Amino acid sequence: MLRSLSEWDFGVAMTARAGFVNAVMLVLIIVLSSSAGWAQKPKKGSSLKNVELCNSSDRVSPEARIDGCTAFIEAGEGAVNGFVIAYNNRGNAYSAKADYERAIKDFLEAARLDPNYAKAFNNLGVAYLRTGANDLAIGALEEALKLNPNYGAAYANRAAAYLKTNAFDRAARDYDEAIRLDPKLEAARSGRCWTRAVLGALQAALEDCDIVLRSETNNAAAYDSRALINLKMGQFSAAIDDYNSALRLVPKLASALYGRGLARFKLGDTDGGHSDISAAKRIDAAIDEAFVRYGVPRRD
Repeated sequence: MLRSLSEWDFGVAMTARAGFVNAVMLVLIIVLSSSAGWAQKPKKGSSLKNVELCNSSDRVSPEARIDGCTAFIEAGEGAVNGFVIAYNNRGNAYSAKADYERAIKDFLEAARLDPNYAKAFNNLGVAYLRTGANDLAIGALEEALKLNPNYGAAYANRAAAYLKTNAFDRAARDYDEAIRLDPKLEAARSGRCWTRAVLGALQAALEDCDIVLRSETNNAAAYDSRALINLKMGQFSAAIDDYNSALRLVPKLASALYGRGLARFKLGDTDGGHSDISAAKRIDAAIDEAFVRYGVPRRD
């Protein structure tokens, strides 16, 4: 091996919650190839190139990263740590392609090779979360936090998993810890804004959303969250403005359509309210039930 592999994080996030797009930090993901073999060793001149491709994040396509990591793994040369990182990075590339089944296999292999590698468990949790396996996601993220109690992104990811199970109190505590550990983790702050809005801590939620939107003016999730805050505070015109901003970015955001419909009804726009709510229910038939969980009474 001409130089070491480097581990890298894959950040983002948009996790659906009843038709809503929730910005959460989904960190580092890695992938698997079957243990088919280490037979074909790359030509000497290609070894460095494979390492460089495997180390790349957004500089090259996921397919090129997968090819580089696979060639490195199949060459069978180097220390165990290099293979751990290669599986992690390949899983990340598979995740970028939304191929979570292969990503999960790679993360599991990275964790098998190094059971103390917290990032592999974090990434495994994210991949499980993307497939809807929420309990498995929480279990993997708990393991990551046992290995590294100061892992802010893992707290944010576990909070996202708790949101998917409507465990809002637990999500709020995890977001608090994520932000305490990493105050610049704006995806966690966006998630906390939504969680606080649901729990009724409206002024604190508003502060979180305002912080996010000052630096991320195209964050549909934050606009949708702030709109919910304004709706619950009775600021219906402000709610409509924020829902309009969210819908410009994500036109079929069911929560924004439904919430805007409720605000329009409150302002006497019956036709507009009916139109928005009907459109929201065509996207998510249970959106009214979701809003009841969010603390907004159902409109008959």
